[in-house]
Amino acid sequence: MKKCFAALAALVVASTGFVIAAEIQSGLEKGTSVPAFNVKDITGPNKDGDELCYRCRYGNQPVVSIFTKEMSEEVAQLTKELDNVVAKNRDQKMAGFVVLLSDTPDKTAPTLTAAAEKHKISQMPLTIASDGSKGPSGYKINTKADVTVMMWVDGKVKVSQGLSKADINKDLIAKLVKETKTILE
Repeated sequence: MKKCFAALAALVVASTGFVIAAEIQSGLEKGTSVPAFNVKDITGPNKDGDELCYRCRYGNQPVVSIFTKEMSEEVAQLTKELDNVVAKNRDQKMAGFVVLLSDTPDKTAPTLTAAAEKHKISQMPLTIASDGSKGPSGYKINTKADVTVMMWVDGKVKVSQGLSKADINKDLIAKLVKETKTILE
């Protein structure tokens, strides 16, 4: 029976071209309050300043955040699509930001600047975590997740999803764009 199910699953994947991504538990649970944390702004309005807290700055606004181990091409494409959503929903005070989880911020900062320029990312500041590669304390960023996407409004998490870099494709990006509605309603 197991062999039959596996063969059927392989046939479905082969015929449709869809691969179901294995979900990685990463980030705060839905309904959880979002705590403050500091980042170093690389491309945003405070890029020449000290560390700041975008969680604090955005308050109860609808926010989309991406925590990533690297600014890969896939992550840049995801960021650009979410950047477009933020731009279209400025009237609802929607905001967002990306946090690169790195223990070598001086080495990785140029990758953020390059991605922002190449993909014309203008609404979502690209930042580096002050807490290094583990991410902000209490945020439950899973080390097995290459990317963690969280969305919140009124300081409460509505969407939290861990991803591997291989999971990021057009279908997943479209799904995450659609999920922004949960923080805009």
